[in-house]
Parts: sequence; structure tokens; C-alpha cells
Amino acid sequence: MTTAAPHSSLLASEPVQLKKVMGLSDVVMFYIAAVVGPRWIAVAAAAGPSSLVVWVGAALLFFIPLAFAVLELSSRFPEEGGLYIWSKRAFGDFSGFMTGWMYWASNLVYFPGLLYFAAGNALFIGGSSWQALSSSAPYFIVASLVGLAIAAVLNIIGLDVGKWLHNLGAYGTWIPIGLLIVMGLIAYAHFGSATSFTAETITPSTHLTDIIFWSTIAFGFGGLESASLMGEEIHDARRIIPRAVLIAGISVAAIYILGTMAILLALPKSEVSGLQGIMQAIAKTGDRVGFGAARPLAAVMITIGSLGGVGAWLAASGRLPFVAGIDKVLPPAFAKLHPKWRTPYVALIVQSMIAGVFAILGQAGTSVKGAYDVLVSLGVISFFIPYLFLFAALFKVQSIPVPPDAIRVPGGGPVARLMAVTGFAVTALSIGLSVIPSDDEPQKTLAVVKIVGLTLVLVVVGLVLYGSGRRRRVG
Repeated sequence: MTTAAPHSSLLASEPVQLKKVMGLSDVVMFYIAAVVGPRWIAVAAAAGPSSLVVWVGAALLFFIPLAFAVLELSSRFPEEGGLYIWSKRAFGDFSGFMTGWMYWASNLVYFPGLLYFAAGNALFIGGSSWQALSSSAPYFIVASLVGLAIAAVLNIIGLDVGKWLHNLGAYGTWIPIGLLIVMGLIAYAHFGSATSFTAETITPSTHLTDIIFWSTIAFGFGGLESASLMGEEIHDARRIIPRAVLIAGISVAAIYILGTMAILLALPKSEVSGLQGIMQAIAKTGDRVGFGAARPLAAVMITIGSLGGVGAWLAASGRLPFVAGIDKVLPPAFAKLHPKWRTPYVALIVQSMIAGVFAILGQAGTSVKGAYDVLVSLGVISFFIPYLFLFAALFKVQSIPVPPDAIRVPGGGPVARLMAVTGFAVTALSIGLSVIPSDDEPQKTLAVVKIVGLTLVLVVVGLVLYGSGRRRRVG
């Protein structure tokens, strides 16, 4: 196994050697596991046929700008650290640290939400006898901690092992969705469409609750920047990441739109929900077309797909405290590599432990669904704050000379700036909308306090860590 060159972009007292273990197919599979969330397909279908237009709008106004931003920034700066490095190069150390911190912190709350989703859909493996656990907080907590431990152990052993969880996660994502698409077409051929598609039904509503839903759809497209966090563990990252972004980008958009369409062809939107919605759709559609036996297999695959997503995000975001440790912004222990597996094991262990705490705290004073909704909202806000820096960085670097072998946004500076402004505006709107709780949340004030309060806690902790790190570097 070859090793990377010393980490050239950071302030390290000794060279840091990382194994190059990911090729083009690995990065494409990583993106599918990290970006595609079957739960967003269910959420979109529950909103009705107008969600198809919202998917297209989100792709045009957010996903394409994000893809172009990642394409150029990753090609300009292919080092380990991704958007941490991009923001740092554009705006300095403080912006780089806060970008990396909020991105890393967003995964602490994203993991429990994704693991709750995996645990909810895993109940379909055992049929109706397991569904009694669907409102059991202890079950969701234990299942989340077990899933988190599996992902952490595999990533600590190394990306050459952990990447197989990511690859399985990609298969666990597109196989059940492909099955759903086939069953949806069969249901349409035999029974006609369960949903009416007219000019009126496909027109997105401008009611506040529906506009809030738009931010969730945009969030479903997030993640194309994730592989860049592991730039020095990818063979020829400057060439492979842009190619993987294009391949995965088309695949992701197709999976979301076709999956949502299939559910709406087979079922009315009133029969679909968010937390277990994709499996409910597969189960009901399978029963309708005589594929009921596919239910346990689909449940296994979706559970594996969700675990693959956790593994992918854990691997990517775990590199941020590692890079910050090299920069001496965080304690030097975060920069340690495992003596045998050459992985940032301290960063991975710390992140997993804190995510486990969030999985437990998310249940405080609320139902399983309430905890899930709060985690989704908090995850959207903390995840999108770094995107403000990412799009701003794309705008800023247009005035910086381009390396001779770097890939640029088609159309050069003017188009890149347009992509940056568009992506920034959509991101800012999504952050604002995510603070508003859903209509069926019984404790709206508590939900808002949790979302805003926890976001402020994350920001304040980041400021404290940056201040202490700055004193450490000066000292």
C-alpha cells in the first residue's frame, strides 16, 4: 500500500503519512452512501407530487452550484481537510476553524438522526411483531449506539476496511430504491397512478409549512464536499474527485426524483411518513403487486445503507479535528495516527463518543418522532453554516491565480460567482426555515429552544476552542 506525501498545507512539526486507499469507484460509492438519504424520498413523497418540482428546483439552485463549487475548490486545493482548507485559504485561520468546527459538530447530531432512521426501518425485518418497538426510546438509543460503534471500529481499522461499509451502504441505498421504482411501475401498469398529477397538484405551495419543507429537500442534496476531507487518502484526488462528483451527482438526482415518483405512482401521499416512510412505501407497494416477500430484504438493505452513510460521514468529518490538531488549533492528541492502522483514531473515538451522547440527549422530554425532527432541524442548521463559507470561498478565490492543472467551473469567473451567490442565498434561506418546528410538533417552544440553544452552544464551544488553540500556538 502506498503512502501519501507529507501533509504540505498544515503546520506540522513532523510529516504526517496517510495511506492512499480510495479510487474512482470507491469515491463514487462514498458519495452515494453519504449523500443519498432514502428518508428524504419518503419525506418528499409525503408532501405530494409538487415535491418533484421542488427536487428539480433544489437541484438547479443548490445541488448544481454545490457540485461546481466542489469541482473547482477540490481541484485548486486537493489537500486533506476539504472545506476547512478552502475556507482557510480564502479567509484565514479563524474562518477555516469555524467552518471545520461547525461541519464536524453538525455530524454529531446528524449521526443520531440517521441511526434513528436505520433503527426504525430495521423493525420491518421482523415484521409486525417487531413494530411494538417503533415508539420505544430505549430501543432507538441502544440501536443507535450499536450502529455508531460498528461504524467507528471499521473506520479506526482504516479506510481500506471502512470503505467496504461505505460501498455496501451505496448498494444498500440504490438496490431497495431500484426495487421500489420497479414495483411502482408495476403498480402503475396494473392499477393506474395512485396520485393525481395535474398542473395544480405539481405546483409547489407557498404556505409556510411547505416552504419549510424546501429546506429539508436542499439538505438531502448536501454532501458532495465530503470526500474532499480525505483528499490525501484518494489516489490522484485532483483528477478523481471532480470525475466522481459528476458521476455521483447525476446518480443522486436520478435516485431522488425517480424514487419519489415511484412512491407517488403506487401510493397516495397520505400513506407515507418520514421516519419509516421508505419501508412503509416498499411494504405497501410490495403487498399491492405481490412482492411482499421483498420486505425483509429491503429492510436489511436500507439498514445497511444507513450504516454505510454513518460510516462515510464518520470517516470524512473525523479528518477535521485531525487536521485541526496538526494545525495546533486543537490539542496535539487529535493529530495522532494509530501506530498500526495509520488512522486518526483519537479524532474518530472522540467524535463517536460525543455523537453517542447526542443520541441519548435527543430523547430528552420528547417522543421518538419529536427527537428525530429536532435532530433533523439542528443538523440542517449546523451543517449549512459551513456551506455559507464554502460558497463565499468559491466567490473569493476567483481573484486568486489558478494552478495550471486545476479544473474550473465552466464559464470561468463570472459563472463561478453566479453559482456562489445562488448557493449562498439558498443556504441562508434554508438555515432560517429550519428553526421553525413542524405543525405536528406538540411542544413547539421546547423544539425551538432546543434547536436555537444547541446551535448557539456549538458556536460558543467553537469560539472557546479556537481561542484556547490560538493561545496554544502562540505559547
